[in-house]
Amino acid sequence: MKHFFPLERVTRMLLVIGLVWGGLCTSVYAQLRTITGKVTTGEDGSAMPGVNVVLKGTQKGTSTNASGNYSIEVNGANPVLVFSFVGYDPTEVAVGNRNMIDVKMNPGAETLGEVVVTALGIKREKRALGYSVGEVSGKDIVNVPQENVLNALSGRVAGVQINQTSGVGSSVSIIIRGAKSLSNDNQPLFVVDGVPIANSLNNLRAMGDRNNVDYGNAISDLNPDDVESVSVLKGPSAAALYGSRAGNGVILITTKTGKKGKGLGVSFSTSNVFETPYRFLDFHYKYGNGNRNARLDETSAYWAGPELDKGILAAQWNSPLDANGQKIPTELRSYKDNMKNFLETGITTTNNLSISGSSDKSTYRVSYNYMQNNGPIPNSDLKRHTLSAAGTYDISDKVKLSSNLNFVRSFSKNRPSTANRGANPLEAVYLWPHVDVRDLRDYWVPGNEQIRQLSPSANGDNPYFLAYGINNGFNRDRVYGNMKLDYNITPELSAFARVSYDMFTEDRETKIPWSYSRVRNGGYFLQGIGRNETNTDFLLTYKKAIKSFDLSVSGGANYMVQNYKEDYMGGSILTVPGLYRISNIPLASLQVSNGSNKKEIYSVYGMASMGYKNMLYLDLTARNDWSSTLPAENRSYFYPSASLSWLANYTFSLPKSISLLKFRAGWAQVGNDAAPYQLVPTLGTGTWGSLITTNVPGTLLNAQLKPEIATSTEFGLDFGLFENRIRFEGTYYYVENKNQILSITTPSSSGFGSKLINAGLLASKGWEINLGGSPIRDKNGWNLDVNVNFTRNRTRIKELTEGMDFYQLWDDNNGGAFTYVGQEIGDIYSRGYATVQDASSPYYRWPILDRNGSWIPVNDRNARMKVGNFNPNFIMGMQTTLSYKRFSLAASFDARIGGNFQSYTYRYGESDWKSQRQIDNLIAGGLYSEAELVALLKSDPEKYIIPENGNFPRVGGYTKATGGMGADGDGAFVPGVILQADGTYKEHLGGAGTNIFPISNTYPWSYNQQITFDASFLKLRELSLSYNLPNVGGFRNASISIFTRNLMLWNAAKIGIDPERAFQADGGRFRQGIELQNVMPWTMPIGFKLNFNL
Repeated sequence: MKHFFPLERVTRMLLVIGLVWGGLCTSVYAQLRTITGKVTTGEDGSAMPGVNVVLKGTQKGTSTNASGNYSIEVNGANPVLVFSFVGYDPTEVAVGNRNMIDVKMNPGAETLGEVVVTALGIKREKRALGYSVGEVSGKDIVNVPQENVLNALSGRVAGVQINQTSGVGSSVSIIIRGAKSLSNDNQPLFVVDGVPIANSLNNLRAMGDRNNVDYGNAISDLNPDDVESVSVLKGPSAAALYGSRAGNGVILITTKTGKKGKGLGVSFSTSNVFETPYRFLDFHYKYGNGNRNARLDETSAYWAGPELDKGILAAQWNSPLDANGQKIPTELRSYKDNMKNFLETGITTTNNLSISGSSDKSTYRVSYNYMQNNGPIPNSDLKRHTLSAAGTYDISDKVKLSSNLNFVRSFSKNRPSTANRGANPLEAVYLWPHVDVRDLRDYWVPGNEQIRQLSPSANGDNPYFLAYGINNGFNRDRVYGNMKLDYNITPELSAFARVSYDMFTEDRETKIPWSYSRVRNGGYFLQGIGRNETNTDFLLTYKKAIKSFDLSVSGGANYMVQNYKEDYMGGSILTVPGLYRISNIPLASLQVSNGSNKKEIYSVYGMASMGYKNMLYLDLTARNDWSSTLPAENRSYFYPSASLSWLANYTFSLPKSISLLKFRAGWAQVGNDAAPYQLVPTLGTGTWGSLITTNVPGTLLNAQLKPEIATSTEFGLDFGLFENRIRFEGTYYYVENKNQILSITTPSSSGFGSKLINAGLLASKGWEINLGGSPIRDKNGWNLDVNVNFTRNRTRIKELTEGMDFYQLWDDNNGGAFTYVGQEIGDIYSRGYATVQDASSPYYRWPILDRNGSWIPVNDRNARMKVGNFNPNFIMGMQTTLSYKRFSLAASFDARIGGNFQSYTYRYGESDWKSQRQIDNLIAGGLYSEAELVALLKSDPEKYIIPENGNFPRVGGYTKATGGMGADGDGAFVPGVILQADGTYKEHLGGAGTNIFPISNTYPWSYNQQITFDASFLKLRELSLSYNLPNVGGFRNASISIFTRNLMLWNAAKIGIDPERAFQADGGRFRQGIELQNVMPWTMPIGFKLNFNL
């Protein structure tokens, strides 16, 4: 029997139920109302996104959106809202009869500074992160004025190594957690207010023979006074959302904006820095120019002529003439202060003005900065104008528009050359020890201006001629900024869309006059560079508080396009001297080239964050890129990450002294794609006589390239004691980088010199430790803050490719930086030499000499000797601030212990017999009888015979009783043994049959051990004493300070070379561990700064 309800009855029943339910809902909702408002910080009134808002006593809650706004429904009698955010004191507010409640939250005493900027510019609670993020405040960056933001980071962030070059405006290298790629420059991605900034190293160009100029990398265009904070995303877990561009880490820079509720504000600061040289190369100035004899020869590069300051007379370049036109000999004197007299006091002046304000719906900030540097090298300068504008406007309660725009103009009439034995004026100062450099100031021969320089020798250049005559000017205009639209769709759902743009054009002009020793007829060169990048992205975010859980899910996409172009023309002959025009270059000498490239990346990404009771956080991210520089089948690649953070102090009831106990772990993948146009070869063009030719590239490209992939695992422990008066952060990481894009040599029969392949597996591991504290917090006004960081990183090559057992980073035929499979990146090698290998022989490890008494080189690459590694064993930094009432004393230290570098300044300096070390290490054999000399040498073979630790023993002055270099017939020999036909060894220690050479011929040019030095150092990066002035009239927050920076306190090499400068900006990459003619003395900067607000 069927039972059913007729349709009519069903309809009537539904209608009745609907009416009853509707009445019930109306009754309930009559008691509900919606509360809206905005949450801001009590410090500066800025919006606070991500604040939890909960109706007390219930599980009902929400979170503030990107603009700090919230909306929540409440009911019941006397409702109370609870606002909470890690790092701030919880706030409870009774609703009462209000429908709009704005709240200001104040930082908690235990958790100050716990909010950091993470990927995509999202502010996160630091305690919720499962990975390490380094944070430096804008206040720390400008405390001691720096011309480059990166210089201010030195020693402040664990895991970060920064190498500063010799002067303002030059390149700065920053490497995060060691080298990750064998083929690229390992420089991180820079993102300024969401705008990716190209920090490429297309900064070195040799225009004219031996005229290398470092024009600096692009991040130097950023005005340090505009910086609010810097976040360093060190590991793939932190940077994975940036995909293939984050393979080397990410530096997030947030600039200052206007603050609501602050009214009109005017800030002004001015600083002046004076640099005086104080430490010079250890050159002896004992002998004049000469070829190992008693006669002065001003064309000789050797400082091995007659002894100076001994009353010896010689016909010199500027000697007066007698009646017959012959030079009258004059006394030979040394001029040890030549470098000090040549250099000038460097002066850097910086002025910064900013105006900010706000209304109910808008904020704004406009700033102008002018920096002018006149360097210690005569005629070197750099000027920079920066104009920045940023603002926000609330179109409605739900829609907010924000934008910023920056214009930078950097220019110089002359950037000094850093070339080796060429246009480098500092190197030329060391050419003639008996010449007073001040006599060379008027660098043209009278009556031959623009034709012939005034110089003591035809083959040497006047340093003033190089400084003033050769000019390397440039002008760089840069525009970058973004426009962003935030839309709060619902209290839980928000979105933003953003367009960012970065563009620069750079024009370079080099003028080389006639009589330059490398380009006798002068030259004129022009180079133009242009680059732009546009990023369009959006992000949709949903946030919800569900009982004890806080959930945030986001998804978005990005489209990036880059364009680059370069034009070049010039030539090395000027038809008319002093006329710098392209039309003044003969057509046969004119060189013209141009090129361009384009790159696109399409990306989608997502992230999810879940928090449980403020004690357990899980973050998941994923990104997929499609790169135009990879083949279609490999164009798509996926980067995931996961991290976990557990706050044990919120889980367990721990002693009150423990403010924080956090465990964290993360896993992620990121990578690097290829440079443009690495897939299919294209024809190039050239000329042969009057004919136009085409040619194939020298590298065989690879249409199957894959992206490099880095997989990282990271673990960390953070804790704080006594309300965070003592803080600790420790991180261990392990990273594997596979699919390295390498260029390897090919047989010449292939028609190519090299080819591109994917190969190799690199493994990096390291430790990072931060220890900070505030041991003194005194009610009388005394405060002391200390922070120490420690870094150790090691990277090994685990795999290469079949038939390839090492990878070459750089090579100079006598050695270089090679990494063998299983060994550490950064190993430095030297050409080997023959030694006695029989451990039972009395001559074990003694050098085997050839029949002429010279070391026997071992040219086999596999027999090269490892002499060091350019990576430090560890890096340490320390910052400390002691304040008392209105006074503050701050210092920052940076130490690198271990590691090595090779100094080519000393290679050339010692081969020319200029080094004091060389004289000090020379054994004066003429002071001993034959038997005494043999006994001395054999008494300590490690010191006197065996080439070790950079010392190749030589015995000099053998034919003269007094030893030395300046006497006719003076000679030297190399101690060791000579292998006889019967297999025995004959001692070569000064007895009969010893081979005597001119002393300079014994220099071990072919062996880089001689120029390998310990790179350890300790620097005082910053030291400042400031005084906060009382507020007077409209002036407030005014202060004055005196400071110094970048002082060398100690170094192991002790040769007057700064180990930090032991790298070369080599076009598109840095060559680490090599110092090439960086002869700029160390300087003592003293500066003064005044700033105030209105």
